Amino acid sequence: MAAVVVTYQSASTIDDCLQRLRAARGVGQIRVVDNASRDGTLAIVQRHAAADPRLRFIANPDNPGFGVACNQGARDCDAPWLAFVNPDCLPEADALARLRAHAAAAAGETLLGADLVDEAGVRDGAARRRDPDFAAMLHASSARSLDVPLDAALPLQPVAAVSGALMLLSRALFERIDGFDPGYRLHAEDLDLCRRARQAGAMVAVANDVRVVHVRGVSSRSRPLFVEWHKHRGLTRYFRRFEAPRRGALRRLAVYAMIWARFPVAVLRAAWRALRP
Repeated sequence: MAAVVVTYQSASTIDDCLQRLRAARGVGQIRVVDNASRDGTLAIVQRHAAADPRLRFIANPDNPGFGVACNQGARDCDAPWLAFVNPDCLPEADALARLRAHAAAAAGETLLGADLVDEAGVRDGAARRRDPDFAAMLHASSARSLDVPLDAALPLQPVAAVSGALMLLSRALFERIDGFDPGYRLHAEDLDLCRRARQAGAMVAVANDVRVVHVRGVSSRSRPLFVEWHKHRGLTRYFRRFEAPRRGALRRLAVYAMIWARFPVAVLRAAWRALRP
């Protein structure tokens, strides 16, 4: 199994993340792709690479986006299983091996996520999601939430999408669906990958018995305008790709207007969160 980590301004968490991945059971290769960090991230990665021959890194001269970097990391290794791990995810030593065991026991191909929680143990709603229904969002504010409640009775809970903070799937499935769509720069590429995996016949599910700490938004706090711009651009691309062909011209225009009308409000909220201590 290979762990692929994409970094950008990740110095506050990448040391802990890589220590955990180096100690993780079943991880034979680690690939770090850095998207032009300027905060010391690469120096930390280089130190780990010098100490562990399983770890190699790619230092991009610019920031081509999360999906592009994930694809780079996947191409640079040859393991039959790929775990995409955010630099602010802190898995326990057995977490990835347990995900792999779930995948091996499942019938057919699978794309798996974990039960993500923050440092206080609060669950991340993005770990279990439904597909966005943009047309429904025009009529009901309640339709905006994509979160799916935890079903504690199911060790493996099928969902439409899991968070890109931690994903495990076979290389065969990843290559069959052509990996991450490089047209997304940041956000919604995980929704896209999960949807294409399901269209290819795979099951997307969350391993409810595999809990992983996810310290959210570490690299995003210093650039709210950039993040929100690409988040809304990603949602626009997702709608155009999967839902727009089924909608009339007026409905398409209404959805595009709705998405971008929320942009300035989202930027202000993100900036306020970034300024809070």
